Amino acid sequence: MATPSHRRSLRKRRTLLASAAAVAATGLGASYFVMSANADAVDLYHQTLAAKDGWASSGTGTTGGTKADSAHTFTVSTRAQLVKALGSASDTTPRIIKVKGTIDANTDAAGKKLSCADYASGTGYSLASYLKSYDPAVYGRSKLPSGTQETARAAAQKKQAANIVFKVPANTTLVGVPGTKAGITGGMLQIQNVDNVIVRNLTFAATEDCFPQWDPTDGDEGNWNSNYDSVTLRGATHVWADHNTFTDSPRFDSANPEYFGREYQIHDGSLDITKSSDLVTVSRNQFTNHDKTMLIGSSDSEPAGKLRVSIHHNVWKGIVQRAPLARVGQIHIYNNLYDVTPLNGYAVQYSINSRAKAQVVAENNHWKVPAGVKVAKLLSGDGTGAIKGTGNQVNGTVTDLVAAYNAASSKDLKTTVNWTPTLTAGLESSAKSLPTSLGATTGAGVLS
Repeated sequence: MATPSHRRSLRKRRTLLASAAAVAATGLGASYFVMSANADAVDLYHQTLAAKDGWASSGTGTTGGTKADSAHTFTVSTRAQLVKALGSASDTTPRIIKVKGTIDANTDAAGKKLSCADYASGTGYSLASYLKSYDPAVYGRSKLPSGTQETARAAAQKKQAANIVFKVPANTTLVGVPGTKAGITGGMLQIQNVDNVIVRNLTFAATEDCFPQWDPTDGDEGNWNSNYDSVTLRGATHVWADHNTFTDSPRFDSANPEYFGREYQIHDGSLDITKSSDLVTVSRNQFTNHDKTMLIGSSDSEPAGKLRVSIHHNVWKGIVQRAPLARVGQIHIYNNLYDVTPLNGYAVQYSINSRAKAQVVAENNHWKVPAGVKVAKLLSGDGTGAIKGTGNQVNGTVTDLVAAYNAASSKDLKTTVNWTPTLTAGLESSAKSLPTSLGATTGAGVLS
């Protein structure tokens, strides 16, 4: 397999820096959005995951649509073109899809902008009627909503899903065209029960559910729950997600209203890996301005032997929780930068959660922690999960995060795991330089 390089010739490349003002709202400096204007750019579309680069390199490795012929190589810039290029989710013919510019998922086949009202039209749903029907003071708190308005809400949500969910077939490479601000806004890539997919150089923004469901039984006070992750893996294998940017921008959770005393949450996950997905590498992405960011394993009862995921050289900034939340599997988390400074109303609850007997190895990661945030707060668990932590730094000082967490918690994280990572290409032995080096090498728009 071809080996991708993250370096470019200094002699040949020219660099374009995005305006700092344009990215100020996301909390990312201009250096996070470096784009190359190199006329001799490498062929991103046929690059494959390097040997030993995390779990997705295991076995047959991850090659995506490298073998695509000209008839299955597409350049798309609209929702309709993307749908056509993806074709049937059951078609395993290798394909390369080049995304040029930003695709708005909330548009119709002719490119007309669609609103939440358009999806609700004809279903009988209205938020005012829904709130009236399921007010806990009248409906109670012992059961999920049912009846006319819940049926209407589900119908409206189904209409939105039919428009914004893009089903990715096996043997697909989906890559943003450099220099075009490539990405998908308002949409979800669904990689379900397929093998061998590459997703690179794309910005995923504003993935929003118009019709969250009220669940009065969720927690002590109930919760509003939404659908749609920006990228979701369900029973998928050999997936490489690399150099992407994930953000709630431009609407942050601080703008969400409250109903029944709970936040009306319109965002779900950024990149969720569930339903026994396996052999996944998540590298050099930017995760920013989000709450429930990455879920590995959808329930504590998922079978053992799957959910093997490598997460390396990513930046997590303005993330509340699930960076990641890991269940059951063998997860390697290394050389990541966690900046837990509050950002746009997003304040950290924890970074890494190991539960349901997850076996996590977390090494040589760097946390930037402001005054007032306790180190013990950076991890979480249920008393059955394990985190073997080595070489992790807090503000430049090597720190035993697991010991700090266990000293403050009644449900200790286990400190030994049942496996040793071997697929570790690119593993850096120190986390010292990560705050500097990852700024210009992660997220969408860096590849050329």
